[in-house]
Amino acid sequence: MPMYQVKPVSGSHVKTDLPTCMYAVPNVHALQNGEVEPAVKALEARQDEIMRKLYELKAAVEGLAKTVTTPDADLDLTVSSSSSLSSQSPTSTTFRGTTDLDALLGKDLGALRDIVINANPAQPPLTLLVLHSVLCQRYRVLSTVHVHSSASSVPPQLLSCLGPRHPDSYARQMFQLGFTLIWKDVPKLQMKFSVQNMCPVEGEANVARFLFKLLSPYPSDPAVATLVDSWVDTAFFQLAEGSSKERATVLRALNAALGRNPWLAGPEFSLADIACYCCVLQSASASSAPTNVQRWIKACENLGHFGPAKLYLK
Repeated sequence: MPMYQVKPVSGSHVKTDLPTCMYAVPNVHALQNGEVEPAVKALEARQDEIMRKLYELKAAVEGLAKTVTTPDADLDLTVSSSSSLSSQSPTSTTFRGTTDLDALLGKDLGALRDIVINANPAQPPLTLLVLHSVLCQRYRVLSTVHVHSSASSVPPQLLSCLGPRHPDSYARQMFQLGFTLIWKDVPKLQMKFSVQNMCPVEGEANVARFLFKLLSPYPSDPAVATLVDSWVDTAFFQLAEGSSKERATVLRALNAALGRNPWLAGPEFSLADIACYCCVLQSASASSAPTNVQRWIKACENLGHFGPAKLYLK
């Protein structure tokens, strides 16, 4: 009696340590009209279903393993809430091009890729709330908010800042990205993506750059890419953390740049606009902003991306 070895379907690129399944199959032959006998069809269907369930189980186990081995996301959590598949989605998007998650984050077969962010509730990262909202438009995102024991007081709006709990949040294999936000007493915002292979990324500007690359490639023109980075740094180091004199200088620079182009880096909306908009709002500079900046603020709001940031500031 011949033995048939079941292997992953060709082209699926699935790597697995699952045990090889062996089935004893009676000696069967194709019918004269070229069709496969019903017994063979039934066996193939049964094998496919078994392999599908095994891969789903493997994905679930890998997802649980990631959760357990992710620092700061297990035993010391005191509050857990809000998972969403599509959270406060903007009405429109202006991002162009596509991003290959495997090329940017590396292949991770069978389990979603977890992004874990530690943020201080005294300094809410508005840009991350905006970028998370847009990520939910582009990908299937499993979003979760936790509170670390070191954070003594967290406003209620921060506990629900990533949207309502998704009913299928238990099925991690349904999602492409995991977005875990942990409110914690940290001096700087920290992001951990690959626990085994990557040092933490620190600073809201750097984390925002990482998340934006999941939405759209950086400009291919080096001069434009440098301009975007310059505005991002200006937003966080001068608008958000600078003195009143520094903020006034930045507002004048914004006004001049927006007199030449509709957006800060030229004709297209970019991370520079997200960072500067959030920092203008957070520094309470919007009401005193010059004419071109006021027009730009309205143009940003018309895109619909900034609902989470505005909701927190109300």
